[in-house]
Amino acid sequence: MNPPPLSGAPLAVVTVSTALAVFMNILDTTVANVSIPTIAGNLSVSPNTGTWVITSYAVCMAIVVPLTGWLARRFGEVRLFVGCTALFSLISAFCGFAPSFNTLVVLRALQGMVAGPMIPLSQTLLLRSYPPEKKGMALAFWGMTSVLAPIVGPTLGGYVTDNFGWPWIFYINAPVGVASAYVTWSVLKDRESPITRAPIDAVGLALLVVGVGALQVALDQGRENDWLESSFIVALLVVAFMALPFFLVWERDEPNPVVDLTLFRSRNFTMASLAIALGYGSFFAGIVVFPLWLQTQMGYTATWAGLASSTLGILTLILTPIVGSQMHRTDLRYLATFAFIVFAVTCFWQAQFTTQVSFWDVTTPRFVQGIAMAFFFVPLTTISLAGLPPDRYASAAGVTNFMRMLTGAFAASLSVTIWDRRNYQHQSHLLENLNPFNPQAWGTVAAIEDSGSSQEAALRMLAREVSRQAVTLATDDIFWLSGWIFASLIVLVWLTRGPFMTAQR
Repeated sequence: MNPPPLSGAPLAVVTVSTALAVFMNILDTTVANVSIPTIAGNLSVSPNTGTWVITSYAVCMAIVVPLTGWLARRFGEVRLFVGCTALFSLISAFCGFAPSFNTLVVLRALQGMVAGPMIPLSQTLLLRSYPPEKKGMALAFWGMTSVLAPIVGPTLGGYVTDNFGWPWIFYINAPVGVASAYVTWSVLKDRESPITRAPIDAVGLALLVVGVGALQVALDQGRENDWLESSFIVALLVVAFMALPFFLVWERDEPNPVVDLTLFRSRNFTMASLAIALGYGSFFAGIVVFPLWLQTQMGYTATWAGLASSTLGILTLILTPIVGSQMHRTDLRYLATFAFIVFAVTCFWQAQFTTQVSFWDVTTPRFVQGIAMAFFFVPLTTISLAGLPPDRYASAAGVTNFMRMLTGAFAASLSVTIWDRRNYQHQSHLLENLNPFNPQAWGTVAAIEDSGSSQEAALRMLAREVSRQAVTLATDDIFWLSGWIFASLIVLVWLTRGPFMTAQR
């Protein structure tokens, strides 16, 4: 029997404490983004290799998320949430002390493992704590912290890195996590969920870890090992494409599956979860590439790159509670469609960037994109839960977040790979025009020489500008691709069927 809903101060305290845990958890997915060049430089690796700090965390978190349902039944939802939050804080502090890049990647992977259950459990604990008529508001609060963290992360990461050093982006988690764990336990310790001794699907878990791990490593290392020209990458892809299909076949008949595939019998869950995952992946690609472009090509510091990345948080923060409180008044498909339209328009807008853009030119479309963020998570999350009984919320939230985080991890690797490839292609095309028969190119060289530089120095300056233009064009390509993906996701939204507020009963 479920305990009665909370009210008054206990409800407010639980909302804040779980929101802090979610915020801290998702923040760690993005807070390191603008710090990657600094971390990579301090630990003697390339910026591209430095992205392992992001992907090791994201992919390990995604792998553990589907286990949330089993772990919650085995240890209890409240105990699991509090334990994971406390461990997350401890490992985060260790990340700040990491003496080498390899150690940092291992610690980030461990941090991702304990982070996995925190997001779906926070959603479940909130839904259990709110009365039926206010569950939409509970999802709105949850959604607001979920979308705000990736926005605040770059600014916070940039400011802390520039002023205190990159280890502090991890140290600051410790007091926040400890406070969240203590407060949550104090209020919810007597509202623990039933505990059962269900067996774990060891074979399914092994197949998931091997398949997803091999695919992620292949995506991360492919660009540095020349993809299919490398026997190592080919072997990883073979392992992944053998393990993952077998995993799906195995899970179909497993009585205690790692991933509850029966959830996909619900059309609403399937389409909404796909829309969330692919939409988040497209959004995350921009989060990864945008600050790298600003810092490596446009001369931005980590702080200013973070500020430029985070302006979409303003409208998101204002509009998300309003969207949550008004969802019962309209068809949620209209809200989600509006979100994807705004996403597509702002991506196409950002695809017009040049090397001459000002700070306001790069921040304005991101400010407008905040409207899309407010209409994205909450309606689609509600659609995904529509028609499911409350006792399947934890499993459903776990699978949805597994898909979302895994897509985000893959998108981080793929976007950097595509960005590099398009950079090389644009650079080759531009360099074709730098020849003795191009009067415009040699006119530029002559003008630079007239300012007192030697011809060799002038050619080097011109080559640097060609590289800068090529990277900017590659960045535009990422936004073009994201825009078309967002536009196509509208189809998934309209393959769902109402009514959608049944998740609140």
